[in-house]
Amino acid sequence: MTKQLDHTDFLYEELFQTGNDHPEYLHLGTEHVDVQSCAGRDMLVVGPEALTMLARRAMVDVSFLLRTSYLEELFGVTTDPAASENDRFVVRSLLQNAVIASDRVLPLCQDTGTATIFGFRGTDVISPGDDKEALSMGIFDAFRNNNLRLSQLTPLTLFDEVNTETNLPAQIDIESVPGCEYRFLFSAKGGGSSNRTSLFVETKALLNETVLEAFLTEKINAVGTGGCPPYTLAVVIGGTSPEANLRAVKLATSGLTDGLPDCGSPGGRAFRDRRWEGEIVRIGRETSLGAQYGGGAYILTARLIRLPRHGASVFVGIGVSCNAHRVVSARITRDGIFLEKLEQNPERFLTGVEDGETTAPVAVDIDRPMDEIKKSLSGLPVGSRVALSGTMIVARDIAHARIQKLMDDGGDVPRYMRDHPIYYAGPAKKPAEYPSGSFGPTTSSRMDPYIPGLMERGASLVMVGKGNRGKAVRDACREYGGFYLGAVGGAAALIAHEHISSIRTIDFADAGMEAVREIVVRDLPAFIVFDDRGNSLFDR
Repeated sequence: MTKQLDHTDFLYEELFQTGNDHPEYLHLGTEHVDVQSCAGRDMLVVGPEALTMLARRAMVDVSFLLRTSYLEELFGVTTDPAASENDRFVVRSLLQNAVIASDRVLPLCQDTGTATIFGFRGTDVISPGDDKEALSMGIFDAFRNNNLRLSQLTPLTLFDEVNTETNLPAQIDIESVPGCEYRFLFSAKGGGSSNRTSLFVETKALLNETVLEAFLTEKINAVGTGGCPPYTLAVVIGGTSPEANLRAVKLATSGLTDGLPDCGSPGGRAFRDRRWEGEIVRIGRETSLGAQYGGGAYILTARLIRLPRHGASVFVGIGVSCNAHRVVSARITRDGIFLEKLEQNPERFLTGVEDGETTAPVAVDIDRPMDEIKKSLSGLPVGSRVALSGTMIVARDIAHARIQKLMDDGGDVPRYMRDHPIYYAGPAKKPAEYPSGSFGPTTSSRMDPYIPGLMERGASLVMVGKGNRGKAVRDACREYGGFYLGAVGGAAALIAHEHISSIRTIDFADAGMEAVREIVVRDLPAFIVFDDRGNSLFDR
C-alpha cells in the first residue's frame, strides 16, 4: 500500500537501485591508478592514461566478442520447438558469425557503431584532466588500429556533411555517484538499433491491462525486422521527462538495469515488472516475424521498466538491442582496472547446431541477364531461401541520393543498376588477408523513396538488404516484375569470410564506405521477401 506522505515528510530514494553487478572480470593492471590520502579520506586517483587504455580495450573487445549469457540465449532458439526453420538458420548463422569475429579480424557487424560510454564516477574518485577527452582518445585508437568502420558524420553547413574519419565524436555521459570506484558501461550501437527507438506521449488511460496490451502489440509489431532480430527489447513507462525515459531505454537494452527491484516504493524508485516482460516476449512470438524471416524468435528477452512520472503525461519508450549485442562493463577500483570477460570460445555453442537439418536453398546464378535472374526467382514462394552466386552492385544511401539527382537533372540511370542485383550495404575496413571487411546488409527501407523511379527505368529489379519495406516498393515489384530479398542481418563477418570473393569500387569513390562497389559472391544466403506478384513474406 502506498504511504500517504505528510507535507513535512522528506523521503529520498535513489532512482536506479540496481545493486552490484557480478560478471567475471579481467584484471588489466594497476598502472596510472593510485590511492592518496586527502583531508583524512582515501581518494582513488585515476590518471587519463588509465581511461584511454580502458576505452581502447573495451571498444575492441565489444566489436569482436559477445557476452556468454547472450550466446546462451541465442543457442536456446536452436532447441526451441516454437522456432521456425528460418529462425534456426538465422541463429546458426549468428553463432557462426560470432566464431569468425572472435579471431579479432572481422568485427561482428559491419556497422561498428557509435561508441557510447556511460560512466559513474564515485565522489571519492579524482581524475585529473578531461575524462571525456581521455576516453575519446581510446576510442580513436581502437578504430584507427582495427578493421572497424568509420560511420560518424559532422555537419559543415545545415545540409553538407563529411565523415570525421575517426568514428568520433562518441556519446559519453558521466555522472557522480557515492563511493570510491569508477564504473563504466561501453557499447557500440549502430543505426539499426537506434533507428528502432521510439518515444510516445500517452495519458493515464494507458495504465490499464487491456489498453496496455493492445498498445504494446501494435508498437512491437511496428518495430519490424530492420534492426536485426532476435531483439533484446526494452519498454520504459514513465519518467520525469522524455529524455529521462529514453536514457532508461538505452540502459535497459544494455542490461545495466537488470538488478532493479520487482516493485515500486513511496520514494519513487524504478522497478522491473517481470510478468509483463513475459507478456512482451509472448507478443513478440505471436507477431510471427521471427528472427528476421518468419517464426517465433522475434524477441529473445525483454525488459519492462516502470518509472515515476508527472501526473499529466505517461512517456513510453521502446527500443531494442540488435543481435550484435555489443555491451561490456568495466570498473576502476583501488585494486586496479577491470573489464568484463566476454566469451572467448563461442565455437562451443555450435556443438550439435552447425549441421542441423534445413531445406536446401535454391541456387541462383546472378551473372545471367536480368530477365533470366528474375525468371529463376519467379514462382518461388515468399520465404524461400536462395543461394546467390555472381556479380552484385553495392549501393546505399548516398549513392541512391546522387543517382536520383542525376535522374532529376535529366541524366540516365547507371548501367550497372540495370544489369545486376543491388545489395544495400557499407563494409567495414578490409583486412589484408581477406577480399572484404565485414559486410552485412543495411536497413533497406531508407532506399524506399528511390525505388519506383528506378524500377520504372529498368533498374534495381532485384534488391538485397534487410528488414521490411513500404507499400510503394511492394507495389513497384508487382508493377515492374521486381524482387526484394533479405540477407541475414548481423552476420557481417560470416558474409565476408564465406561468401564474398572479390570487391572493387566503381563509382562515387569519395563517399568512402558508401561508395558504389562491385562484388562477386558465392552462395550468399537470402530469403524472398517481396515477389513479382506483390506477395510479402510479412503478410504471414
